[in-house]
Amino acid sequence: MTLKAADQPLHTRYDAALLDLDGVVYIGGRVVPAAPEAIEKAQAGGMRVAFVTNNAARTPAAIAERLTRMGVPATVRQVVTSAQAAARLVAERFPAGSAVLAVGDTGLRQALRQHGLRPVTVAAEQPVAVVQGYSPRLGHDLLVEGALAVMAGALFVLTNGDSTAPLDRGVQPGNGSFGRVIAQAAGTEPLVAGKPERPLHEEGVRRTGARNPLVVGDRLDTDIEGATNRGVDSLLVLSGVTTPAQLLLAGPRHRPSYLAHDIGGVNLGHPPTGVAAGRARCGGWTAACRAGRLELSGHGDRLDGLRALCAAAWSAPGGADQAAVREPLAQLGW
Repeated sequence: MTLKAADQPLHTRYDAALLDLDGVVYIGGRVVPAAPEAIEKAQAGGMRVAFVTNNAARTPAAIAERLTRMGVPATVRQVVTSAQAAARLVAERFPAGSAVLAVGDTGLRQALRQHGLRPVTVAAEQPVAVVQGYSPRLGHDLLVEGALAVMAGALFVLTNGDSTAPLDRGVQPGNGSFGRVIAQAAGTEPLVAGKPERPLHEEGVRRTGARNPLVVGDRLDTDIEGATNRGVDSLLVLSGVTTPAQLLLAGPRHRPSYLAHDIGGVNLGHPPTGVAAGRARCGGWTAACRAGRLELSGHGDRLDGLRALCAAAWSAPGGADQAAVREPLAQLGW
C-alpha cells in the first residue's frame, strides 16, 4: 500500500473537509500557524468545511467564537461535536423528554436538550441512558452517579473514546480514560459516538451535504480509522499527536490517504509514490524494507522521504520493526 497522489490541490478533488480541531486547527489555546490561511483558501476554492471534534465539553457556539478569535471565522452550524452525535444516538432510541444522566460539561447538556432529552445529574432520576463526555471539571460524585445508573440498566454512551488529548501542558488523559471508570465499575462496555465510530462522521456529512468528503486529522486511532470505517479518504497532519514513527508502524486501518506537515496540505498537490522490485520511491528518495529493517537513500523534501518509507514499510510482509524506524527517520531530521 502507498499514499495516494494528487496532481491538483485536494480542495479541488473533495467537496468538503471534515476537520478535526485539537492538533489540526489549534493545540490547546494556540492556533496552528498554517490554519487560518489554509482554511480560508480551501473555502475560497469551493471546499465546504466542518469542524468535527471529539471534544464534548464546549458548546458549538463557544467553539465557533473561539475559532473566530483565533483568526479562523466559523459559524455554529460548521461545528460538529461528539456531544451532538451522542445526543442523536440516544434520541433515536428513546422518546422525547427522557431523562439522560449527563456526565460531562455544558456542551453535552446543551446537545441533549437540543435533541429533546432531559439532562439530569443523579441516578435517582432513573435515566434511560448515561452519556459521558470530556470535562476538565469532571468529579468523583458525577462518575459515581453515572456508574450507579448504568448498573441499574441505563444505556451507557461515550461521546468519544480518546485515551489522550493534546492540551497546553502536553498530552493528557482524555475521555476514553475517564470512561473506563464507569465501564470497569458497571462491567458494561459503552456505545461510542465519536471518532473512529460512524455517528460523528455521519453528523459531519449530514451537516455539509458532502458526497466526497476528506477527513483531516492528527490521530491514527480516531481520525484516520474513522475515515477507514466510513470508506472515505483522509489526510494525516503531523502538527498534532501522531509521530512519524507511529505512522510507519501503522496497521492497515490506520493508514491515511495523504500526508502533510499541517492543514496547508489541503491546498497542495501530493506526489506519487511507487513500489517496484521491493523498493519504494517518492521525489528524490528511495526506501526499502528487508526483514523488518528500513533503509533510506536520496535527497529532497523530507516529507517525500517519509512517504517513501511509508510505502516500503506498508508493502513489506510483516512491516517494519519498531527499532528499525529510528535510523531512517533520523536521516530526515525526525
